[in-house]
Amino acid sequence: MHDITHLLRETADRAARYLESLDERSVAPASDAIDALAAFDVPLQNEAIDPAKVLAQLDSIGSPATMAVAGPRFFGYVVGGALPASVAANWLAAAWDQKTAYASASPATSALEHVVLTWMLDLLRFPPTCAGGFVTGTTAAHITALAAARHAVLAKAGWNVEADGLFGAPPITVIVGSEAHASLYKALGVVGLGRSRVMKVPVDDQGRMRADALPRIVGPTIVCAQVGSVNTGACDPVGEICDVAHARSAWVHIDGAFGLWARVAPSRAHLVEGLELADSWATDCHKWLNVPYDSGMAFVRDGNALRAAMAVTAEYLPAASAQR
Repeated sequence: MHDITHLLRETADRAARYLESLDERSVAPASDAIDALAAFDVPLQNEAIDPAKVLAQLDSIGSPATMAVAGPRFFGYVVGGALPASVAANWLAAAWDQKTAYASASPATSALEHVVLTWMLDLLRFPPTCAGGFVTGTTAAHITALAAARHAVLAKAGWNVEADGLFGAPPITVIVGSEAHASLYKALGVVGLGRSRVMKVPVDDQGRMRADALPRIVGPTIVCAQVGSVNTGACDPVGEICDVAHARSAWVHIDGAFGLWARVAPSRAHLVEGLELADSWATDCHKWLNVPYDSGMAFVRDGNALRAAMAVTAEYLPAASAQR
Protein backbone atom coordinates (compact mmCIF):
# COMPACT_ATOMS: atom_id res chain seq x y z
CA MET A 1 0.00 0.00 0.00
CA HIS A 2 2.91 2.33 0.73
CA ASP A 3 4.19 1.85 -2.83
CA ILE A 4 0.88 2.76 -4.47
CA THR A 5 0.38 5.73 -2.14
CA HIS A 6 3.82 7.05 -3.03
CA LEU A 7 3.20 6.46 -6.75
CA LEU A 8 -0.14 8.27 -6.72
CA ARG A 9 1.32 11.21 -4.84
CA GLU A 10 4.16 11.42 -7.33
CA THR A 11 1.61 11.29 -10.15
CA ALA A 12 -0.32 14.16 -8.59
CA ASP A 13 2.88 16.20 -8.31
CA ARG A 14 3.81 15.54 -11.93
CA ALA A 15 0.30 16.34 -13.15
CA ALA A 16 0.26 19.59 -11.19
CA ARG A 17 3.64 20.64 -12.59
CA TYR A 18 2.41 19.82 -16.10
CA LEU A 19 -0.68 21.99 -15.72
CA GLU A 20 1.34 24.84 -14.23
CA SER A 21 3.71 24.73 -17.22
CA LEU A 22 1.02 25.30 -19.83
CA ASP A 23 1.03 29.09 -19.49
CA GLU A 24 4.69 29.18 -20.50
CA ARG A 25 4.95 26.56 -23.24
CA SER A 26 3.69 26.66 -26.82
CA VAL A 27 0.28 25.20 -27.54
CA ALA A 28 1.67 22.71 -30.05
CA PRO A 29 4.62 20.51 -29.09
CA ALA A 30 8.04 21.37 -30.47
CA SER A 31 9.45 19.17 -33.22
CA ASP A 32 12.23 17.84 -30.99
CA ALA A 33 9.63 16.74 -28.42
CA ILE A 34 7.79 14.83 -31.14
CA ASP A 35 11.06 13.26 -32.33
CA ALA A 36 11.80 12.16 -28.76
CA LEU A 37 8.71 9.92 -28.80
CA ALA A 38 10.83 7.38 -30.69
CA ALA A 39 12.23 6.41 -27.29
CA PHE A 40 8.96 4.61 -26.57
CA ASP A 41 9.39 2.35 -29.60
CA VAL A 42 11.31 -0.52 -28.01
CA PRO A 43 10.66 -4.29 -28.03
CA LEU A 44 8.32 -5.64 -25.39
CA GLN A 45 10.48 -6.78 -22.48
CA ASN A 46 9.96 -9.76 -20.18
CA GLU A 47 11.46 -8.11 -17.12
CA ALA A 48 9.42 -6.09 -14.66
CA ILE A 49 10.02 -2.35 -14.54
CA ASP A 50 9.68 -0.15 -11.49
CA PRO A 51 6.31 1.70 -11.83
CA ALA A 52 7.96 4.94 -10.71
CA LYS A 53 10.44 4.61 -13.57
CA VAL A 54 7.61 4.05 -16.06
CA LEU A 55 5.80 7.11 -14.74
CA ALA A 56 8.94 9.23 -14.96
CA GLN A 57 9.49 8.16 -18.56
CA LEU A 58 5.88 8.87 -19.51
CA ASP A 59 6.16 12.33 -18.02
CA SER A 60 9.61 13.27 -19.27
CA ILE A 61 9.04 12.06 -22.84
CA GLY A 62 5.26 12.14 -23.20
CA SER A 63 4.30 15.41 -21.51
CA PRO A 64 6.40 17.70 -23.77
CA ALA A 65 4.85 16.05 -26.85
CA THR A 66 1.25 16.72 -25.86
CA MET A 67 -0.99 19.42 -27.24
CA ALA A 68 -1.69 22.01 -24.52
CA VAL A 69 -5.43 21.35 -24.56
CA ALA A 70 -5.75 22.10 -20.85
CA GLY A 71 -4.09 25.51 -21.22
CA PRO A 72 -5.75 28.91 -21.65
CA ARG A 73 -4.56 29.42 -25.25
CA PHE A 74 -5.95 26.29 -26.88
CA PHE A 75 -9.04 26.88 -29.02
CA GLY A 76 -9.17 23.80 -31.27
CA TYR A 77 -11.73 21.03 -31.64
CA VAL A 78 -14.36 22.86 -29.55
CA VAL A 79 -12.83 21.48 -26.36
CA GLY A 80 -11.33 23.19 -23.34
CA GLY A 81 -9.37 22.23 -20.28
CA ALA A 82 -11.06 19.96 -17.77
CA LEU A 83 -12.18 21.56 -14.53
CA PRO A 84 -10.06 20.64 -11.48
CA ALA A 85 -12.94 18.82 -9.80
CA SER A 86 -13.49 16.67 -12.90
CA VAL A 87 -9.78 15.80 -13.14
CA ALA A 88 -9.70 14.75 -9.49
CA ALA A 89 -12.94 12.78 -9.84
CA ASN A 90 -11.50 11.04 -12.89
CA TRP A 91 -8.50 9.91 -10.85
CA LEU A 92 -10.78 8.59 -8.11
CA ALA A 93 -12.96 6.77 -10.65
CA ALA A 94 -9.83 5.10 -12.06
CA ALA A 95 -8.90 3.98 -8.55
CA TRP A 96 -12.42 2.60 -8.03
CA ASP A 97 -12.07 0.59 -11.29
CA GLN A 98 -15.78 -0.23 -11.41
CA LYS A 99 -17.89 -2.06 -13.98
CA THR A 100 -21.11 -0.10 -14.39
CA ALA A 101 -23.05 -2.36 -16.74
CA TYR A 102 -25.60 -3.05 -14.01
CA ALA A 103 -26.26 -1.90 -10.46
CA SER A 104 -25.23 -5.04 -8.59
CA ALA A 105 -21.75 -4.82 -10.11
CA SER A 106 -21.28 -1.27 -8.83
CA PRO A 107 -24.09 0.35 -6.84
CA ALA A 108 -22.16 3.61 -6.45
CA THR A 109 -21.35 4.32 -10.09
CA SER A 110 -24.74 3.07 -11.27
CA ALA A 111 -26.47 5.44 -8.85
CA LEU A 112 -24.22 8.33 -9.90
CA GLU A 113 -24.96 7.74 -13.58
CA HIS A 114 -28.69 7.70 -12.88
CA VAL A 115 -28.49 10.93 -10.86
CA VAL A 116 -26.42 12.75 -13.48
CA LEU A 117 -28.75 11.60 -16.27
CA THR A 118 -31.66 13.02 -14.29
CA TRP A 119 -29.76 16.29 -13.80
CA MET A 120 -28.98 16.54 -17.52
CA LEU A 121 -32.60 15.99 -18.51
CA ASP A 122 -33.61 18.71 -16.07
CA LEU A 123 -30.87 21.07 -17.26
CA LEU A 124 -31.78 20.58 -20.92
CA ARG A 125 -35.50 20.69 -20.17
CA PHE A 126 -36.07 17.37 -21.91
CA PRO A 127 -38.95 15.07 -20.95
CA PRO A 128 -38.03 13.43 -17.62
CA THR A 129 -39.13 10.06 -18.99
CA CYS A 130 -36.30 10.03 -21.56
CA ALA A 131 -33.74 7.25 -21.31
CA GLY A 132 -30.06 7.72 -21.89
CA GLY A 133 -26.55 7.01 -20.79
CA PHE A 134 -22.88 7.90 -20.93
CA VAL A 135 -20.78 6.92 -23.93
CA THR A 136 -17.34 7.90 -25.20
CA GLY A 137 -18.47 10.82 -27.33
CA THR A 138 -20.94 12.01 -29.93
CA THR A 139 -19.99 9.33 -32.46
CA ALA A 140 -20.87 6.58 -29.97
CA ALA A 141 -23.96 8.55 -28.96
CA HIS A 142 -25.04 8.64 -32.62
CA ILE A 143 -24.58 4.88 -32.87
CA THR A 144 -26.61 4.33 -29.71
CA ALA A 145 -29.44 6.67 -30.66
CA LEU A 146 -29.58 5.53 -34.29
CA ALA A 147 -29.81 1.91 -33.14
CA ALA A 148 -32.87 2.92 -31.11
CA ALA A 149 -34.25 4.82 -34.11
CA ARG A 150 -33.66 1.83 -36.37
CA HIS A 151 -35.57 -0.39 -33.95
CA ALA A 152 -38.49 2.02 -33.62
CA VAL A 153 -39.10 2.75 -37.30
CA LEU A 154 -38.82 -0.91 -38.30
CA ALA A 155 -41.01 -2.05 -35.41
CA LYS A 156 -43.75 0.20 -36.79
CA ALA A 157 -43.36 -1.67 -40.07
CA GLY A 158 -43.67 -5.03 -38.29
CA TRP A 159 -39.98 -5.94 -38.38
CA ASN A 160 -37.83 -6.98 -35.38
CA VAL A 161 -34.39 -5.84 -36.46
CA GLU A 162 -32.60 -7.08 -33.35
CA ALA A 163 -33.91 -10.62 -33.97
CA ASP A 164 -33.94 -10.73 -37.76
CA GLY A 165 -31.29 -8.23 -38.84
CA LEU A 166 -31.50 -5.90 -41.82
CA PHE A 167 -31.50 -8.58 -44.53
CA GLY A 168 -34.99 -8.47 -46.02
CA ALA A 169 -36.11 -5.63 -43.75
CA PRO A 170 -38.23 -2.77 -45.08
CA PRO A 171 -35.83 -0.10 -46.37
CA ILE A 172 -35.15 2.84 -44.07
CA THR A 173 -34.85 6.29 -45.61
CA VAL A 174 -32.24 8.48 -43.91
CA ILE A 175 -32.45 12.24 -44.47
CA VAL A 176 -29.58 14.58 -43.53
CA GLY A 177 -28.52 18.13 -44.21
CA SER A 178 -25.89 18.52 -46.90
CA GLU A 179 -23.39 19.70 -44.27
CA ALA A 180 -23.96 16.90 -41.76
CA HIS A 181 -20.89 16.08 -39.67
CA ALA A 182 -18.62 13.16 -40.57
CA SER A 183 -19.33 11.46 -37.23
CA LEU A 184 -22.96 11.01 -38.27
CA TYR A 185 -21.95 9.29 -41.50
CA LYS A 186 -19.62 7.03 -39.55
CA ALA A 187 -22.44 6.05 -37.20
CA LEU A 188 -24.84 5.42 -40.10
CA GLY A 189 -22.30 3.02 -41.56
CA VAL A 190 -21.83 1.19 -38.27
CA VAL A 191 -25.56 0.59 -37.70
CA GLY A 192 -26.04 -0.64 -41.27
CA LEU A 193 -27.99 2.32 -42.62
CA GLY A 194 -25.27 3.28 -45.08
CA ARG A 195 -23.19 6.39 -45.64
CA SER A 196 -23.92 6.82 -49.34
CA ARG A 197 -27.63 6.06 -49.52
CA VAL A 198 -28.75 9.10 -47.51
CA MET A 199 -30.97 11.81 -48.96
CA LYS A 200 -29.27 15.20 -48.60
CA VAL A 201 -31.33 18.32 -47.96
CA PRO A 202 -29.99 21.69 -49.20
CA VAL A 203 -28.78 24.18 -46.60
CA ASP A 204 -28.80 27.96 -46.46
CA ASP A 205 -25.72 30.19 -46.54
CA GLN A 206 -25.04 29.45 -42.86
CA GLY A 207 -25.24 25.68 -43.24
CA ARG A 208 -28.74 25.29 -41.77
CA MET A 209 -30.94 22.57 -43.23
CA ARG A 210 -33.85 24.07 -45.14
CA ALA A 211 -37.03 22.62 -43.64
CA ASP A 212 -38.96 23.73 -46.72
CA ALA A 213 -36.71 21.52 -48.85
CA LEU A 214 -37.34 18.28 -46.96
CA PRO A 215 -38.27 15.50 -49.40
CA ARG A 216 -41.59 13.69 -49.24
CA ILE A 217 -41.43 11.19 -46.39
CA VAL A 218 -42.82 7.72 -47.06
CA GLY A 219 -42.26 4.59 -44.95
CA PRO A 220 -39.63 4.04 -42.23
CA THR A 221 -37.62 7.26 -42.09
CA ILE A 222 -34.98 8.83 -39.85
CA VAL A 223 -34.30 12.56 -40.20
CA CYS A 224 -30.95 13.70 -38.79
CA ALA A 225 -30.66 17.39 -37.93
CA GLN A 226 -27.84 19.24 -36.22
CA VAL A 227 -27.52 22.04 -33.72
CA GLY A 228 -24.09 23.57 -33.99
CA SER A 229 -22.61 23.27 -37.47
CA VAL A 230 -18.91 22.45 -37.26
CA ASN A 231 -18.26 25.10 -39.93
CA THR A 232 -20.39 28.03 -38.74
CA GLY A 233 -22.01 27.09 -35.43
CA ALA A 234 -25.45 27.52 -37.02
CA CYS A 235 -28.39 25.39 -35.91
CA ASP A 236 -30.98 23.67 -38.07
CA PRO A 237 -34.61 24.80 -37.55
CA VAL A 238 -35.34 21.80 -35.37
CA GLY A 239 -38.91 22.73 -34.50
CA GLU A 240 -39.93 23.05 -38.15
CA ILE A 241 -38.13 19.84 -39.07
CA CYS A 242 -39.86 17.93 -36.26
CA ASP A 243 -43.26 19.22 -37.35
CA VAL A 244 -42.76 17.97 -40.89
CA ALA A 245 -41.13 14.67 -39.92
CA HIS A 246 -43.55 13.72 -37.15
CA ALA A 247 -46.53 14.39 -39.39
CA ARG A 248 -45.25 11.43 -41.44
CA SER A 249 -44.25 9.30 -38.40
CA ALA A 250 -40.52 9.78 -39.00
CA TRP A 251 -37.92 9.71 -36.23
CA VAL A 252 -35.88 12.88 -35.68
CA HIS A 253 -32.34 12.52 -34.37
CA ILE A 254 -30.23 15.50 -33.32
CA ASP A 255 -26.46 15.87 -33.67
CA GLY A 256 -25.84 18.20 -30.75
CA ALA A 257 -22.12 17.63 -30.26
CA PHE A 258 -21.64 21.14 -28.92
CA GLY A 259 -24.69 23.16 -29.94
CA LEU A 260 -27.05 21.19 -27.71
CA TRP A 261 -25.84 23.17 -24.70
CA ALA A 262 -27.25 26.41 -26.14
CA ARG A 263 -30.48 25.09 -24.68
CA VAL A 264 -29.30 25.91 -21.14
CA ALA A 265 -28.19 29.49 -21.90
CA PRO A 266 -31.16 31.92 -21.75
CA SER A 267 -29.50 34.23 -24.28
CA ARG A 268 -28.92 31.41 -26.78
CA ALA A 269 -31.85 29.03 -26.23
CA HIS A 270 -33.75 30.57 -29.14
CA LEU A 271 -31.15 29.11 -31.50
CA VAL A 272 -32.37 25.60 -30.70
CA GLU A 273 -36.09 26.29 -30.42
CA GLY A 274 -38.08 23.07 -30.64
CA LEU A 275 -35.14 20.90 -29.59
CA GLU A 276 -37.28 19.05 -27.06
CA LEU A 277 -39.56 17.80 -29.85
CA ALA A 278 -36.94 15.44 -31.29
CA ASP A 279 -36.80 11.71 -30.60
CA SER A 280 -33.10 11.33 -29.80
CA TRP A 281 -30.09 13.51 -29.13
CA ALA A 282 -26.32 12.97 -29.15
CA THR A 283 -23.82 15.26 -27.47
CA ASP A 284 -20.36 15.59 -25.95
CA CYS A 285 -19.64 16.46 -22.33
CA HIS A 286 -15.94 17.11 -22.95
CA LYS A 287 -16.75 20.29 -24.83
CA TRP A 288 -18.87 22.85 -22.95
CA LEU A 289 -18.98 20.89 -19.68
CA ASN A 290 -15.16 20.83 -19.38
CA VAL A 291 -14.74 17.26 -18.21
CA PRO A 292 -11.82 15.01 -19.20
CA TYR A 293 -11.85 13.65 -22.73
CA ASP A 294 -13.64 11.51 -23.70
CA SER A 295 -17.22 11.75 -22.47
CA GLY A 296 -20.52 11.85 -24.31
CA MET A 297 -24.21 11.25 -23.72
CA ALA A 298 -27.07 9.77 -25.70
CA PHE A 299 -30.69 10.63 -24.90
CA VAL A 300 -33.71 8.80 -26.33
CA ARG A 301 -37.33 9.82 -25.80
CA ASP A 302 -38.62 6.25 -26.10
CA GLY A 303 -36.78 4.27 -23.46
CA ASN A 304 -38.28 1.02 -24.72
CA ALA A 305 -36.69 1.57 -28.13
CA LEU A 306 -33.30 2.19 -26.53
CA ARG A 307 -33.56 -0.89 -24.33
CA ALA A 308 -34.71 -3.05 -27.24
CA ALA A 309 -31.76 -1.91 -29.33
CA MET A 310 -28.99 -2.00 -26.73
CA ALA A 311 -29.91 -4.30 -23.83
CA VAL A 312 -28.60 -7.86 -23.75
CA THR A 313 -29.50 -10.86 -21.65
CA ALA A 314 -27.42 -13.81 -20.53
CA GLU A 315 -27.59 -16.41 -17.77
CA TYR A 316 -24.72 -14.78 -15.91
CA LEU A 317 -26.32 -11.31 -16.01
CA PRO A 318 -29.10 -10.07 -13.72
CA ALA A 319 -32.50 -9.47 -15.26
CA ALA A 320 -32.99 -6.10 -16.94
CA SER A 321 -34.38 -3.49 -14.58
CA ALA A 322 -34.42 0.25 -13.99
CA GLN A 323 -30.99 -0.15 -12.38
CA ARG A 324 -29.43 -1.81 -15.41
